[in-house]
Amino acid sequence: MENKNKIFEYLMIVFGNLLVAIAVSFFILPNNILTGGVAGVVVAIQPLVPIDSVILIDILTVSLFLLGFLFLGKQFAARTLLSTIVYPVGISIFSIVYDLFPKGTFIMEPYLASIYAGLICGLGLGICFRVNASTGGMDIPALILHKYTHISSGNSVAIIDVLTILLGLVIHGLEPALIGILSVFTSSVAINRAVLLGTENALNCMIISDKWIDIRNYLVNEMERGVTILDGIGGYTEQYHPVVMCVIKQKQLSLLKSKIMEIDSSAFIIVNNVNEVHGEGFTYGLE
Repeated sequence: MENKNKIFEYLMIVFGNLLVAIAVSFFILPNNILTGGVAGVVVAIQPLVPIDSVILIDILTVSLFLLGFLFLGKQFAARTLLSTIVYPVGISIFSIVYDLFPKGTFIMEPYLASIYAGLICGLGLGICFRVNASTGGMDIPALILHKYTHISSGNSVAIIDVLTILLGLVIHGLEPALIGILSVFTSSVAINRAVLLGTENALNCMIISDKWIDIRNYLVNEMERGVTILDGIGGYTEQYHPVVMCVIKQKQLSLLKSKIMEIDSSAFIIVNNVNEVHGEGFTYGLE
């Protein structure tokens, strides 16, 4: 089973890297999109560094891999090693494939190329992040930021990408940078969606009521949800109030609120989004 999981993870790393390579080869480089990532850095500094784009991507990818080895550890570096090979090789292959198409096939409005590049790159990065790997390149600084600040992986990538675009702003001007921001935004959304794909969306409900026992009984016996009772003290009254905390499926919220209002119309309810839930009593609960 462990070997099968390893094989699956490696396949996801390869697939994620190939998606990013497709976005770079068919959308970013042909249209000079100031997006994030190594390709964005290459586009930004191309006027200052007269080196072929593919070669420059290879140099930056290897350099950042060494940075990841120092800050993210040997295990992470071992997984990223595969990306460091697949990503530049993928770009080289897809660059050849690109030349097989009629000239101008993938030349389009910059904003359109920016959106599609962001979506495809974000999906590829998110797939790699799901197995704790990286496509190499500029997402390594992003994961270092995520490790030491606990900012979400998608937002960390967005921060690094914005810094890359600011570099492009200085060199290329305002309009290309604004188009790049569009790519960064779509990439960040796609990363977070890909990371959470297949997980169970849920809601965390916290209920304060004098009739908390009845509410607890309803949650446990009728809705068959697990319940935690927290100790609460009113900030103004300084009186003790038990707080009923329960994680429910989104489709159960309307029913729960109606029942709570039926039990106690003055109950205080707080509802928060929960991106991921695992464990007996929820993951394996009733649908």
